[in-house]
Amino acid sequence: MGRIRNTFTLARTSWHVLQKDRELLALPVLSFLGALAALLVFALPGFFALETTTTATGDGYVMTPLSGILFVLAGVSMAIISVFFTGALVAGAHERMSGGDPTVTSAISRAFARIPGLVPWAIINWTVGAILRALRERAGWVGNLILGGLQMGWEVAAFLTIPAIIIDDKGAIEGFRTSAGLLKRTWGENLIARVGFGLVGFLLVIPALLIGGVLVASGSMVLAVIGIAVAAVWIALALVVMSALGAVFQTALYMYATTGQSPQGFENAGLSQSFGHK
Repeated sequence: MGRIRNTFTLARTSWHVLQKDRELLALPVLSFLGALAALLVFALPGFFALETTTTATGDGYVMTPLSGILFVLAGVSMAIISVFFTGALVAGAHERMSGGDPTVTSAISRAFARIPGLVPWAIINWTVGAILRALRERAGWVGNLILGGLQMGWEVAAFLTIPAIIIDDKGAIEGFRTSAGLLKRTWGENLIARVGFGLVGFLLVIPALLIGGVLVASGSMVLAVIGIAVAAVWIALALVVMSALGAVFQTALYMYATTGQSPQGFENAGLSQSFGHK
């Protein structure tokens, strides 16, 4: 429980750091818009490229080579966009915690400079995730459990790859090795932090779910529409904030793990207690 409580402290500290550069919240929004564009460009044509088939249970769809290629392109494109803007957030957070004054432009510019590391990493990470998900869909419950553990292990080992690429200009493979090396002694604490940040995000969306649920249950169509709209906007804002907080935390953790010193803004956040080397 102590480590979970400390995660709330880290989330609050990340928010205090982010408040100094609120314009960086535009980056998750740009990431969402970019992902939406990728869906429209690749995934939507992919659906139209599916073949219709009729079976005893009704009509269905069959994957074609073209639709498969388009869906893969959609997934890879969305992965690259997500990694790029996460990298931009890390760049902005690192500049702030190093004593600078970041802007959206400076953060994006630094991410562009790290494209040779970010794009290969996005493709590698997406490919590993896609393979593990495909295997889990075909595995029994025991295999699913094992593959789920492998997927979690991969995510934990890769947690600091983007900061390694952005801050120290490492390549995709070298960045992953650095991330795995830094976290192999603190994987338990890292998992707790990830659970804690997930809990923070859940708490942020509870009011939206309550408000939306009450208005939908009112029986009024107008109130129901308002409730759904309010809940959707609220949840979207919560996702934007949590994405930014996660990037700030990743950056702070990487800076602490590589230097042994808490970065600016995190001096009293308890990084040494939660993530000290063993």
